[in-house]
Amino acid sequence: MSTSESSLSAGRGPGIALVTGAGSGIGRGVARKLFSLGWKVALMGRREDPLKETAQGFESHALVVTGDVSNEHDVDRVFAAIVDRWARLDLLFNNAGIFPPGQLIDELSVENWRASVDVNLTGAFLCARAAFGQMRKQSPQGGRIINNGSISAHSPRPQSVGYTATKHAITGLTKSLSLDGRPFDIACGPLANGNRSTRITLVPRKAKEDFIFPSKESTRVNTAMMAKIPTVTPKRDKMVRVRFDLRAVTANLKLSQVSWKNSIRSIVG
Repeated sequence: MSTSESSLSAGRGPGIALVTGAGSGIGRGVARKLFSLGWKVALMGRREDPLKETAQGFESHALVVTGDVSNEHDVDRVFAAIVDRWARLDLLFNNAGIFPPGQLIDELSVENWRASVDVNLTGAFLCARAAFGQMRKQSPQGGRIINNGSISAHSPRPQSVGYTATKHAITGLTKSLSLDGRPFDIACGPLANGNRSTRITLVPRKAKEDFIFPSKESTRVNTAMMAKIPTVTPKRDKMVRVRFDLRAVTANLKLSQVSWKNSIRSIVG
């Protein structure tokens, strides 16, 4: 194992990361920021071409692996590819997610409900399970898991029951992992994003009249807020608060270099 590959556990710098949903939006922005900081990054998503676009300019540090996070066999295959290539994993950014149609609960189909749970919750569980197992058995032991939550887990938008329920569950998953990982130097924390202008938020013009959008003022407040997120420090009997600048990802996904560097270092450093 090279010095750079074991450096995270020793607190010396970049290591090996996996970003799910890396083909667009926040996942792409985070992956490219990690590349720029010297990380080796595995990019997971359903479509190969967008993943290759994310890796452009950093091909020597990238591993493109297609797969569905809600499929147990796909997740196992992706993690096997990472270990085969780099022998360890230091960081998982559990980012892949979908937003089901904005509907009242009696209008939301069971199919759309299950699709949201499968990707947003079961997908996060499968990836976290695989990452936790790898981080626990590798040497040096340990790593970091970041679950992409949502402000919806605290202040839901209207007609979002299928999405909001999964993000509440992500909060519980994160807290459980943060406790269980303490003996193994595995820390887990969430990102609680406000509204983001990405592909997942785009709604066809003809459908806008049927969807309740937040006001410009609430959008401004959500995206500008600072989230103080409690995270258990491994091997310590105290809580630390990790501060994330939610303005780091702007509407057009041009990342604020300083704020994202500080946010990532707060988790992985």
